[in-house]
Amino acid sequence: MNGAVKTTTIKGAPLSYGKESKLSNFFQQLMKNKVAWFSFWFLILAHLIVFFGPLVWRISPEAVDPINAFASWTAAHPLGTDDMGRDVLSRMLYGGQITLLVGFGSMVFTVLIGGLIGAVAGFFGGWIDTVLMRFTEAMMSVPNFFLALVALTVLGKSPWMVIVVIAFTSWMEIARVVYGETLKWKANEFVEASMAMGSSSIRTLIRHVVPQVIPTIIVASTLGIAWAILTESAISYLGLGIQPPTSTWGNMLQNAQQYIWTSPILGVLPGVAITLVVLAYNFLGDGLRDLLDPKHVKK
Repeated sequence: MNGAVKTTTIKGAPLSYGKESKLSNFFQQLMKNKVAWFSFWFLILAHLIVFFGPLVWRISPEAVDPINAFASWTAAHPLGTDDMGRDVLSRMLYGGQITLLVGFGSMVFTVLIGGLIGAVAGFFGGWIDTVLMRFTEAMMSVPNFFLALVALTVLGKSPWMVIVVIAFTSWMEIARVVYGETLKWKANEFVEASMAMGSSSIRTLIRHVVPQVIPTIIVASTLGIAWAILTESAISYLGLGIQPPTSTWGNMLQNAQQYIWTSPILGVLPGVAITLVVLAYNFLGDGLRDLLDPKHVKK
């Protein structure tokens, strides 16, 4: 064979089994959904600008210059300045870092908490299922947004606390999705075969069931990031989230509301940024759902 890649043909279409075939096939399928493909590259570009932009644009987002308050767009301040003379471009870049990190961090904790509860409840069943899923349903009955507001008021408003609070109030949907998928896959023959060969329940769950649930978790994660970004922005807009001088797109909106008629651009910029990023994550999530779950493929 001389290391050649094995190929076969199905209905005249050659299929290769190289190492890169799965990844390349994934991107080829994603490209067919133009909206999801555009959203994917838009998000990459947005993250690159936000996280690497400060390496080029070095003005401090907290540098105050009251004499130049509400300055128009110039070479020195491409997006102007706010009411305290702070550079808006710098605040958009640093604020975007915090907002996007809160979204990603919240998603990670949400998946860990919800995925663990859903997988354990679905696989082991019995009283474990009853306790965990009744707890999940009880949490779902509580207004999550108001619970987050109360928790932040009591526990503090640091970025890490915002991440933990958003995750603690939004893991339930992930838990129910993973629970349903785990129930479906644990009834398959390969799970029974693993148990019959002496594999422990935990090993079977981790090695054979969880990998089957990962595509569903990926889809839920993209939508979860969008939800976390919206939640952080809403909380910060109400003045109960991350506090100045640390900038986020949410508290930039909160600060701009009193200048909506005199300097509307201060609110437009972070508002548009939040809208575009959330829409992109939602569109990407829809595209991944269609790609990874054949039941949702549009005909």
